[in-house]
Amino acid sequence: MAGVCTPVAVVTAMDGARPHGTTVSAFASLSMTPPMVLVCLERGSELLRIIRETEQFGMNILGSAHSDLATTFARKGLDKFDSVDWDLRSGVPKLVGTSGWLACAVSQLVDGGDHVIAFGRVKEATAADIQPLTYHKRKFGTHAPLESVR
Repeated sequence: MAGVCTPVAVVTAMDGARPHGTTVSAFASLSMTPPMVLVCLERGSELLRIIRETEQFGMNILGSAHSDLATTFARKGLDKFDSVDWDLRSGVPKLVGTSGWLACAVSQLVDGGDHVIAFGRVKEATAADIQPLTYHKRKFGTHAPLESVR
């Protein structure tokens, strides 16, 4: 699957007063009516445990200048938020300056191999006109439109 280009996001949740987050590339828009998204999380992850308990998560969609955020949240540890600007909105962490953000209420959790698919109903959203961060062949990049063919 390394040959498939994917968008990159950081999924976030609150464990009491402590924010948690992880980088993901397995997420997608699911429905417009009602607005829903899905994200796949490792079955044994601490973030999934928190999302199960709180029944909500944030989806911070990264822009082309955010590869450092993707790398920070891809590693293990509880100090990921120490050097990151973030706000608490709708009960979930919103990373400052991302290209998009969604606050979601969990509508369903479905087993999928070694992952769990979290279906989220969008409660609040913001967007900015920023080129997306993508991941392809284990490298970060971005999208470039093709010239029109006539």
